[in-house]
Amino acid sequence: MATKEIHSAHEDKMKKALEVLRKEYGSLRAGRATPSLLEKVMVDYYGSPTPVNQVANVSVPEPRMIVIQPWEKTMLNAIDKAIQKSDLGLMPTNDGVIIRLTIPQLTQERRSEIVKVIHKKAEECRVVIRNLRRDANETIKKVEKDKTVSEDEAKKAQDDIQKLTDKYIKEVDQVMAAKEKEIMEV
Repeated sequence: MATKEIHSAHEDKMKKALEVLRKEYGSLRAGRATPSLLEKVMVDYYGSPTPVNQVANVSVPEPRMIVIQPWEKTMLNAIDKAIQKSDLGLMPTNDGVIIRLTIPQLTQERRSEIVKVIHKKAEECRVVIRNLRRDANETIKKVEKDKTVSEDEAKKAQDDIQKLTDKYIKEVDQVMAAKEKEIMEV
């Protein structure tokens, strides 16, 4: 049935939008060390940009420290430079064998800035989900106009899409609230 296919396709897209939001939240610094902070940091590895975790072991021995141990010693300086150039705002400590990143305690002002970013990203995700709802409803109306489905089926499909949209927007709000709580924890 056409409406079920529309429903499942748009549900998959909504899931992906939520996954993207979670991934973006993972890269936000919460005053705690997490390997995901380095996901967007690219190192020049023999001419090609490569994520840090693909050229080194990244571990978190303490709650506010990340240790990076390159697989090749020649990569130490490249990783060091990549971290300094990144927008992390962290200064790496290079001892010739490993690189240590100490995550400073967040100030209240910085926490507030991060919360604003969290709200902005959540709203962007909600907009994506609402756009998917609109696309699904337009597709359903088109299918109904083509007489592939009845008016009742189309109405039920639109109701299902609305329930799906509400479900995912609620999930976005829950993810946002959890991240906000994590950031505001002192």
